[in-house]
Parts: sequence; structure tokens; C-alpha cells
Amino acid sequence: MKFLFTCGGTAGHINPALAVAGRIAMAAPESEFLFIGAEGRMETDLVPRAGYEMKTVRITNLHRSIKPADIKHNLATLKNVITATAEAKRIIREFEPDVAVGTGGYVCFPVLKAASELGVPTAVHESNAVPGLTTKMLEGAVDTIMVGFEESRANYKHPDRVKVTGTPVRVDFLSQSKAQAKRELGIPEDRPLVASVWGSLGAAHMNEIMTDFIVRACAKPFFNLIHSAGKAGYSRMKDALEREKPDYALLGMDVRDYIYDMPRVMAAADLVLCRAGASTLAELTAMGKPAILVPSPNVTNNHQEKNARVLEEAGGAKVMLEQDFTADSLLGLVSELLQRPERLKEMSQNMLGLGVPDATDRIADIVLGLAGDHAAR
Repeated sequence: MKFLFTCGGTAGHINPALAVAGRIAMAAPESEFLFIGAEGRMETDLVPRAGYEMKTVRITNLHRSIKPADIKHNLATLKNVITATAEAKRIIREFEPDVAVGTGGYVCFPVLKAASELGVPTAVHESNAVPGLTTKMLEGAVDTIMVGFEESRANYKHPDRVKVTGTPVRVDFLSQSKAQAKRELGIPEDRPLVASVWGSLGAAHMNEIMTDFIVRACAKPFFNLIHSAGKAGYSRMKDALEREKPDYALLGMDVRDYIYDMPRVMAAADLVLCRAGASTLAELTAMGKPAILVPSPNVTNNHQEKNARVLEEAGGAKVMLEQDFTADSLLGLVSELLQRPERLKEMSQNMLGLGVPDATDRIADIVLGLAGDHAAR
């Protein structure tokens, strides 16, 4: 059977597609795969690195503004959609897939639209709690909509097409116990660990607040911290801490440029401080990790806050908006939670209740079913 995947823009859209393709390849080794992405985007690097053939179409995003420059950009985008759909049809006719699957990014629209018009079974995965623009535009065209949360079903006009699959999580995030991870990190099992993660590039504003947080926490240190400052902000943060609290590392505050052993650190953590991107939340829920979530205000349709509120309403996380995020307020909340182990245990169970550790298998089964039905025609 032949499988067409389309995804792009961010690792959060690309990695789920790669995970599902890998699982299908294990289940059906004779399968053929083709990925379609956008010219010049991250997928053109990540997908070939994973060993899959990659083709591209030219597609741009929509700007949510009525300024003259943005109107001009959007008119060009509409033209690109037309040409990208035509190019996708040419690629699809040549490859003859049994199913086309999209996992996010603007490129999904022309590719899945083209596949649907050519009679190829289609599925789209939406990892955010509330559907983004691309998924909304595709809802009427695709055969199956796969979502991360049961609560998401109500946001669709065709709930009969919606299947709750969760969002794929790497296997190594689920393979280590907290006790084992703490031993490997050299942290006593009864010493709380807070993991502070703000994305692979870090965030300058978050580093400033976390610097102040660490200085204040060192006054009465009762927990360990591992903070990822990002490569761009690491030296500046380290220099600031060495000026203000030279012994911070001796007091259990570990500041890194990047957390290369993220699965181990997450496994060891008693509490996680982070943004609210869909992939991060999938990891937290699959692992049952209580969290303090600070949604990024710089995302389309405020989807991070909407994601975070789902976890908060389920009792698994606390949400702090960026305008309320200060070292004092954060230290107060972290201290309150860490000093109430029964509350943390309850939050952990609530997170696990939202998690779908077998999301990759669920998605692969749906995709294989659609492809099998098409191949049997």
C-alpha cells in the first residue's frame, strides 16, 4: 500500500507524521511512503533525515490583519493555494496513494483538498484543543478528523467524522520510572524536582523571570530545578546568576543551554513549568506530570491558552497568563504545590486521565484501515 503524508512548519506538526509513518512501516514493511511539504520549511530537512522521500509545493500562510501589506500577502497566498493544489494533484496522480494524511501546517490544505477531489481517502490530525484555520477549512472535505482530546469533539460540525486518538508521544518518554530517573540525575528520591522548559530556543522574557525565581528560591532551597535557557539566552542567564547568587548550582539549581536528556528529566520531575503547545501537553498527560502552564500569547487564535484550559479544568494543571507571570507569583504557586504531595498526586492522576500513550498506534490503525479499504476496491 502507498501512504501520502503532508505536514509542515514546526516540529510539532512533523514529528507526529514521522512517528505514524514509522509505526505503519513496522506493521506493513512493504509499504511505500511520500511526504509533501512547503518549500523552504523545516520539513524539507527533518523528513529526508528520517529516510522518507519528500516533495514540495509553494504555499504561504494567511495574515490576520487588514493592513495594505497584509492584504497583498493574503492575495498572493490565495493564488499560491490554487497553484499548490494543482501541483499536489500532479504529485498524487503520479504516486497513486491509498490514503492521504495531514498532521498540521498550511500545506495540509492544498494537499488534502487535492487528494479528496481525486477520490483518495483522507484524514487530518488536529493536536490542538480547538481546530486551527487549516482544519476548519478541511473539515467538510476529509473522511476522518483525528483529535487529541475528547473535549474537542464539540468544536466540529461533523462530530461523526471525529475520532479521539491523542497526539503521538515518543516511546522514550514513557520508558523510565521517576525513581530510576532521579537516581540517574543524582537527585534524592524524596527531594522534589521542578523542570522548567520554554521551547528549544528558550525565551528571553522567561529567562529573566526564572533568574529572579532561582535567586529567591535559593533563600530557602527545598527543591531542585532543571531549567532550559536556550542556546541564545544561556550565557546571559548564567552570568546574571553568578553575579547575584554564585552558589546557585550548589543549592540544586541546574541551568542548561538545552535539556538533551529530556525524557529522563521529565520522568524525574514532580512539577513541570512550560508553555502549552500541543506536543508538550501530550507528553505531560501521557506521563501524568502536574504542570504550571504559561500559554504563549504569540500564537494564532490563542490556541495555547485554549489547550491549557482543558488541562486546568480537568484538575491536572494550573494556568498563569504571561501578564501575571512574575518570580514572586511563580515561587508562591510552586511552593504551595510541592508542599502538598497529595494534591500533586491528584493532579498527576487527572493528567493521566487525559493522556493517550498509545496515540501513535491509534492513528496508524485508522490510517491503515482507510488505506486497506481503498486498496481493496
